[in-house]
Amino acid sequence: MSRSRSLAHVLLAYVVAIAVGAAWLYAGPDTSYLWLDGLIADVLATLVIFGFSRAHHNSSFYDAYWSVIPPLLAVYWWSESTPDVNDLRNWLVVGVILVWAVRLTANWVYTFPGLHHEDWRYAEVRANAGRFELVADLVGIHLVPTLQVFLGMVPVYVAVTQVGRDVSWIDWLAVVVGLAAVALELGADTQMHRFVRTRQPGQVMDQGLWAWSRHPNYLGEITFWFALGLFGLAASPSDWWWLFVGAVAMVLLFLFVSIPMMEKRSLERRPSYQDVVDRIPVLLPRPPR
Repeated sequence: MSRSRSLAHVLLAYVVAIAVGAAWLYAGPDTSYLWLDGLIADVLATLVIFGFSRAHHNSSFYDAYWSVIPPLLAVYWWSESTPDVNDLRNWLVVGVILVWAVRLTANWVYTFPGLHHEDWRYAEVRANAGRFELVADLVGIHLVPTLQVFLGMVPVYVAVTQVGRDVSWIDWLAVVVGLAAVALELGADTQMHRFVRTRQPGQVMDQGLWAWSRHPNYLGEITFWFALGLFGLAASPSDWWWLFVGAVAMVLLFLFVSIPMMEKRSLERRPSYQDVVDRIPVLLPRPPR
């Protein structure tokens, strides 16, 4: 299947998924909890993407879900909140999320080769599950990331529905941190794209931002979710003790799942990557040596 035709299939999947989620939100039963309505719609849309993944034998249908759904959730929560919420804060929150989502989705489109290709991690997860591969596909590849992202979006729910607090310096700090996170991801991905086009066999990336951190793109992603936590903190300081749970969960996901899988594969394919491991920190940057 050609790349353009593959993109059309993926676009159709997301149109159907979003339509199903919207049907629940605007025509389904009301749970009386705005966050729960959003969660149910999110899960229903995920199940639609899962159906397309199984029909095409390719779980990479889910790849763009990570960045497509958050702005839709934020806008829905804002549109359904009371008229007394702070519109300036909501514009700031949604603006940062949109910048992040457009950048990340565009990067996915740029690197998407077509449905003849599937992310190697998905195949590995299913293979390791054996006869339970369908469960691993549904839960591990589709539902768990959806719940992870939803947990990271909970501070956004607080920020766009909370009333009574004016925009403060914490909101502006969240804007700066969020946009800096997007800039870090953009810089890291751009440098990696250039490296991939010109690298020699066996060569490993240890230049630019990648000389300071082995995974600067993941560092940017984690930082973005902490920025969302700051928005929630600005809207409701008394909830400080749980507003960053989603961001911490992102840290755990990258440190104990994504990064180990990536590094194991890199070491298997390029033994010289061990030198990078020895010289460059895994996540938090330090000057190259």
